[in-house]
Formats: sequence, structure tokens, C-alpha cells
Amino acid sequence: MTIKHPLSEFKNNRLLVSPSVLACNFACLADELKAAEEAEADMIHLDIMDGHFVPNITFGPPVVASMRKYTTLPFDVHLMLVHPEQYVEPFAKAGADHITFHIESECDPAAVVRQIHELGCSAGITLKPGTPASAIEAILPEIDMVLVMSVEPGFGGQKFQPEMLKKATDIHKMIRKIGSHAHIEIDGGITRDNVCEAAAAGVNVIVAGTAVFRAPEGIKAAVAELHEAQKALPKEAPGK
Repeated sequence: MTIKHPLSEFKNNRLLVSPSVLACNFACLADELKAAEEAEADMIHLDIMDGHFVPNITFGPPVVASMRKYTTLPFDVHLMLVHPEQYVEPFAKAGADHITFHIESECDPAAVVRQIHELGCSAGITLKPGTPASAIEAILPEIDMVLVMSVEPGFGGQKFQPEMLKKATDIHKMIRKIGSHAHIEIDGGITRDNVCEAAAAGVNVIVAGTAVFRAPEGIKAAVAELHEAQKALPKEAPGK
């Protein structure tokens, strides 16, 4: 069995880069994964869509299991599914290290978090742009990460919604208030032009697809530039 590397192994006062394979060249997937690892990315972001919760379909556990053979980086799996509880175990067995699901899904969030933890993975909760931070208040003490969607989930390459930074700041305050060590991740339209703003808002996990896998300067330079936003993280970040 593959050894898990959940997010609980990472300090939340360190900026982590999680390139999204949604933007990679799927004809050269193994090479793209290896390039991300050589570029010192911290994990790999995998968007899982069912065509119902969002209007797109990506891939399932067999593809994740295939990818697992080509990198040792932790898999940061984002389930955009109506019923995430039905797929947590298959993705954990396929190689997921961290599993995030939506607060808007048709499930019992606390039960899904327990299910994820029992399988040795860290658990995250995510919110669509229109969902307020208050929606996750009850589950916040139980989770390891909050994912703030800065675009509508479903398709890569969308324009960043800057108003989502206020939501990230609110969540950062909520996490500090309860003494949690949860990470805050942001996904959607993140580039070198706005990554420092995201970090200043309390975000310490950066999902970037187009900005990494399609960067003119190459994957290694793109990841290094995103890592430089470490300096913008709040000094009072929880867990520091």
C-alpha cells in the first residue's frame, strides 16, 4: 500500500504550490508530472468532475492510479461530485493523499470528513464563489484545509474573481479564532500577477494550472515564481 502524505504533514505557515493537471498536456501526462516534481512543486492538484455537480467530466480512480506510478508528490484531490461519499474510498485507494469535497454537495459533511480521515487522508471542504464563508463554520474544526474557489468550478482557464480574497481573509480569521491549523487553498485564475494578493489574504496553498503547465518560461520557473509569494503570507498565520 502506498504511504499517505496528508496535508497535516505540512506546516500552514509555508506557501505550497499545487499545479493542476487540468491544464497539462494529457498526451504527455507522465512527462508533465515528472516535470512538476523536478520543478519542486509541493503536490499535484487533481480535479474530479462528474458532469452533474459541474458541467464537465474529467477522470476517475483508474487514471489517478496510473498517474500515481509517475510521481511521489502528494495528490491533492478535489471532488466536484454530487455524492462524494461514494467515491472517497476509490480515490483514496487510487493514491489520493488529500481529498476535498464541496459543502454544496448532497452529503453529510461530518460523515464524509470522518470517512476521509479513516482512510488515512487529510480532509478539505470547498465553497463555490457564491457560497459564504459562514457555510463551513460548523465543520471547520474537523477539517485540514479550506479551498476557496476563485472561479466557478468546472473548467480551467477562467478569469480570477478578486472579490474572493475577502472570503479567504474571513476564513483565515475564522481559523485563527478557533486555534485550528487548517490550510487555506485557492483555485481559479491564479497567476504571478495575483498570487501575492492571495497569500496576503491568508492563502498558503496555491492551485495553478495554466500558469504552470502552459507558462512560456517553463514549469520550473513558473513554480519558483509562485513560491516567492511566501513573503506575502501574514506573519500571524495560525500554527506559526
